[in-house]
Amino acid sequence: MVNSQAPGVPPAPRSCAGCGGKIADRFLLFSMERYWHTRCLKCSCCQAQLGDIGTTCYSKGGMILCRSDYIRLFGHSGACSACGQSIPANEMVMRAQGNVYHLKCFSCATCRNRLMPGDRFHYINGTIFCEHDRPGAALLNSHLPQLQSNSVLTDQKVC
Repeated sequence: MVNSQAPGVPPAPRSCAGCGGKIADRFLLFSMERYWHTRCLKCSCCQAQLGDIGTTCYSKGGMILCRSDYIRLFGHSGACSACGQSIPANEMVMRAQGNVYHLKCFSCATCRNRLMPGDRFHYINGTIFCEHDRPGAALLNSHLPQLQSNSVLTDQKVC
């Protein structure tokens, strides 16, 4: 994100990617190959004006995000919790219990079937099980946390 002002020469009016209006302000923002009024470049989740809170912004899944919301949604490391490999910024992800996964890695530990948005799953000691393969009551002894049922969400449903 660049806050730019043409030195000494008034810039030609540009259109704002946020509101579509002409930018006649003294300052403008340039982010994601587009120009913005400083008031129009906002985080898709918290609505913070990104020019006011820093010099960077993040984009993923059609959302524009501040650093805090990006980390909240996609994790600190940007790595898949299953395979440990990097997750590119433009890739869709699955999330469970604060962990982030590649779509292909979000699968049942028993049958290896990939879980899709809307599928029910169980998360036990960091392991994902589909509804069919969840461990039975005999496996759930007192040292395991209580079985948790969750619905899978993609990154576009979290804000």
